[in-house]
Amino acid sequence: MSRGINYVPRKQFPFFTRRTNRKRRKYKLSHIAFVIPALLLNFVFFIYPFLQSAIMSFFDWPIIGEKLFIGFRNYVELFQDVQYWNALWFTLKYTILITPGLFIVGLVLALLINSRLRMVSLFRAIYFMPVVISMVSASLMWLWIYNDLYGLLNYYLLSLHIVQEPINWMGDASTSLPAVSFMIVWKMSGFTMVILLSGLQGISEDIYESAQIDGANKWKQFLYITLPLLRPSIFLSLIISVIGSVLAFEQFLIMTNGGPSHSTTTVVHEIYNTSFKYFDFGYGSAMTVILLIILGAISIFQMKMMANPGES
Repeated sequence: MSRGINYVPRKQFPFFTRRTNRKRRKYKLSHIAFVIPALLLNFVFFIYPFLQSAIMSFFDWPIIGEKLFIGFRNYVELFQDVQYWNALWFTLKYTILITPGLFIVGLVLALLINSRLRMVSLFRAIYFMPVVISMVSASLMWLWIYNDLYGLLNYYLLSLHIVQEPINWMGDASTSLPAVSFMIVWKMSGFTMVILLSGLQGISEDIYESAQIDGANKWKQFLYITLPLLRPSIFLSLIISVIGSVLAFEQFLIMTNGGPSHSTTTVVHEIYNTSFKYFDFGYGSAMTVILLIILGAISIFQMKMMANPGES
């Protein structure tokens, strides 16, 4: 294809070529400079501790005394440790219970505040406010609400004659898990709401107007437009809630302390007890490595589910 009579190849002007290459190098270096702090933080707070834990898992590593290399003995004992697998099973039950609750409540809140009405910003702030409260403060507050002697929940249940005697919410495994789960839904559903709200606001109003012209009611618009276009935000919120549930620790430590009879001990709580209560750092590190492998599998699942189906 002809470029014209006056066209001169750019390579005949090395000055402009060097200037362009210099700008490209500066552009790449600026990007690298922005990434370096995040890489350093990941190395200091994730990569290095993970490598250290992986090394410690092959040792008998007491808090005082000589460290003894024992190979895979910690992992062999771990796969035979009934208490660890019970904690992992309880964590799985908690995850299955909490994830749908967070998603449903978060989706309802996101749909309610996805408008331009007056005062909607106030309601957004109110719904998100529990997320700002620390997990320790929220756990202590709800522990007081659930108290069987002077808690507000038992007071209102007795006043309305729903129950005949106070319920010891934290003293029974059948009630402690739903009680803690309800507290987490109250506290963290606002975070799910923000993720889903950002997805809702990214959907063009023209799509809904076209569907309404074609005769689609609100339910069909939600089913065939909102949910499919909200798919990336839905998967992101679900994966975050799953990973957060697997790493649950503070709420059960404060509200149940793993009881009664270790029935509400999560896998992170079990790692904490092994490492910092019994000071068996090698065995606790082996538990940590297994947990990180599980979280890695969840992350791979996230990437596959959120990948564009049209891409190979």
